[in-house]
Amino acid sequence: MGGTRHVSVREHRKATDWAEEIKYLADVMYPNAEKIVLVMDNLNIHKPASLYKKYPPAEARRVIRRLDIHYTPKHDSWLDLAEIELNVMTRQCLVRRIDGLDKLRQELSVWEANRNASDAKILFAF
Repeated sequence: MGGTRHVSVREHRKATDWAEEIKYLADVMYPNAEKIVLVMDNLNIHKPASLYKKYPPAEARRVIRRLDIHYTPKHDSWLDLAEIELNVMTRQCLVRRIDGLDKLRQELSVWEANRNASDAKILFAF
């Protein structure tokens, strides 16, 4: 069921923002999944503890129990796949100046919908 893109634009990059995105992933994008494999970089806010900064302990634990977290090494194919997808987004949507967060959100929302509808895949040879 994976492979769906979700793009979110925030004014800041805080632990509580990350927590909101992870809860959205669990409750809205994959509400019926027993486990969600989450592959991410080692940014200091990308930690289960961030959920406790935003939500009551019981809610944070509920979300964390569904996560299977893998932090990527600096040079790994999972990270390469994410970087390729970000490069595609940049070339297809962000190559020009976009004035304001609202316009950026709108542009990325259209890109996300088109990319998901096309069922685009990244082919990666090992």
